Amino acid sequence: MRIAVLYGGTSAERDVSLVSGRHVGLALVECGHEVLLVDPAGGDSPVGASEAAAAAAIDPDPPAIRHETGSAIAAIQGEAVQSADVVFVMLHGGTGEDGTVQGLLELAGKKYTGSGVFASALAMDKRAAKVVLSKVHVPTPTWQVVTFERALPPDARGGSPTFPSDADVDAATGAVTELGGYPIVVKPNDQGSTVGLTVVEDEERLLPAIKLAGEYSRHVLLETYIPGRELTVGVLGGEALPVVEIAPRSGIYDYESKYGKGMSEYTCPADLSALLSDQLKASALTTFAALGCRGYGRVDYRLSPAGKPFCLEANTVPGMTELSLVPMAAAAVGIGFGELVERIAQMALK
Repeated sequence: MRIAVLYGGTSAERDVSLVSGRHVGLALVECGHEVLLVDPAGGDSPVGASEAAAAAAIDPDPPAIRHETGSAIAAIQGEAVQSADVVFVMLHGGTGEDGTVQGLLELAGKKYTGSGVFASALAMDKRAAKVVLSKVHVPTPTWQVVTFERALPPDARGGSPTFPSDADVDAATGAVTELGGYPIVVKPNDQGSTVGLTVVEDEERLLPAIKLAGEYSRHVLLETYIPGRELTVGVLGGEALPVVEIAPRSGIYDYESKYGKGMSEYTCPADLSALLSDQLKASALTTFAALGCRGYGRVDYRLSPAGKPFCLEANTVPGMTELSLVPMAAAAVGIGFGELVERIAQMALK
């Protein structure tokens, strides 16, 4: 099978995507496929996966977002993608995960991995996803949205609409009060990999946290902080994988804790009762179905000290690095990395 792996791109998760794409490409080559790696932001000359010059490590700070879509259009119109039987989407964040690239692939008539246009857009918009989850009785931390357009250039103010209930920056303190006070989580409404995330302990740190998140999104999500354990559930082909527990050394599972070696400890399967494990798996499948996701992905949770899971978000293009959680969970049930990417590609083909 001829497979084009879309990786890299222009989002704040570019570095992660480069590593993920290289791992996927090499594994697909070992499975016997003809593979081309295509970086929309790296030129129009894809290279064989076995020769890929991709990042070997991920910087502790995410790169700046490049607000452009022309490179993605050119990549999908290029020969590598047009001649592929399947396009393996490894573009984390930005246009690669918000439905934009999926829409381009639909228009091009190409089969591609992961969720479709609507589910990708819905899962990326954390506020919209929370509204859906509340309708299917999946608990999620309470939230408020602050609109913060000043941080973005005029041509980048797309994304989800502003709601009448949104607060402005000057009203952020009141929004925190409505959420029950500090600590709260402040993060961009439509980014992944905890880019721009801050756990805010007091009012003095609130505005800097909002400004940081505002560098990545016109909408900033203020969310009630749930103390407790960090858990995640991978989904593969309609089945939930074993629960993974993450214990970051810093106490906060931020960008550096996710991608720095030795910065977090992982337990899979997580040390949970069978009842709670099944509850989390069922919740992940409900979340996936409610958002319209397909193929594979990951659903993240916080488990309160009282043992109640709160869904944080669904990831439609989860990482595929050596520290990534879906491959870790798959390995726990005997699915090696090569078999995992093969299954994902075959699901897209069918």
